[in-house]
Amino acid sequence: MRWTDQDVYRHLNNARAVTLLEEARVVMVFDAAEAAGVTGFRDGLLVVGLHVDYRRQIPYRADGLRVAMQIDELRAASFRITYEMHDGPGEADAVAVSAWTRMAAYDLAAAHPRRLTAAEQEYLGRWGAP
Repeated sequence: MRWTDQDVYRHLNNARAVTLLEEARVVMVFDAAEAAGVTGFRDGLLVVGLHVDYRRQIPYRADGLRVAMQIDELRAASFRITYEMHDGPGEADAVAVSAWTRMAAYDLAAAHPRRLTAAEQEYLGRWGAP
């Protein structure tokens, strides 16, 4: 959590919480995917839905913010990422923010949705619920 992420009450600002979820998502679908040899998401991936539940305030601290993510829906051309944001480093820390983002594979050059490749589906499947 950064100093600029807090609101006037010294809590995590609601819009900044969404930005932090986005930053976690970028690591999943770009950085980790490319490290696994899956590069197609860079060609087009759109947010088509977002839902956020703020369960409790997160006071400003310089450390201890954690986002757990998983894929709970995987379709031919879209998938949904669920998030749980905790304000502590341990597994037992209470969930402060829960959210989901629906993503759609998109061909930016042709300006239309596309199907996920087999490699993309396999990669996303690794993030599935146990």
